[in-house]
Amino acid sequence: MAKETGHKLIAQNKKARHEYTILDTYECGIVLTGTEVKSLREGRANLVDGYAYIQNHEAWIDNVFIPEYTQGTWTNHAARRKRKLLLHRMEISKIETKVRDAGHTLVPLSLYFKDGRVKLEIALAVGKKLYDKRQTLREKQDTRETARAVAAARRRQGQ
Repeated sequence: MAKETGHKLIAQNKKARHEYTILDTYECGIVLTGTEVKSLREGRANLVDGYAYIQNHEAWIDNVFIPEYTQGTWTNHAARRKRKLLLHRMEISKIETKVRDAGHTLVPLSLYFKDGRVKLEIALAVGKKLYDKRQTLREKQDTRETARAVAAARRRQGQ
């Protein structure tokens, strides 16, 4: 059997980038059972309600939805269970000191296969205020409008 290579996205938490200001990102492994991996290979997962935390110098993620494997039997997993994250000890201690600061939190950003292994990208983040969210939306809208205007000007020049 050939070894799997490449990067395949399973799930992404777009809401996190809207709700939080991302300060730092970390790629980590995740401890899964066999039926969870099979369910992820079918491309089904949801990170929206998930959150990560440090407990007893170990990184954990909770409330990430990985549905039960359809062909699974009594060995099937619970859909929303606590899962251990695989990070280096120095990374965990660095994250732990930053999370103790007021307002900092760990948020899952994306879940993907990297060379056949499931990886999770988590971010150290700070919650945005309502006016920050509005400002971000306004900036996106402005860039979109300028791109449209430039494209329209190019089309007019070509005619």
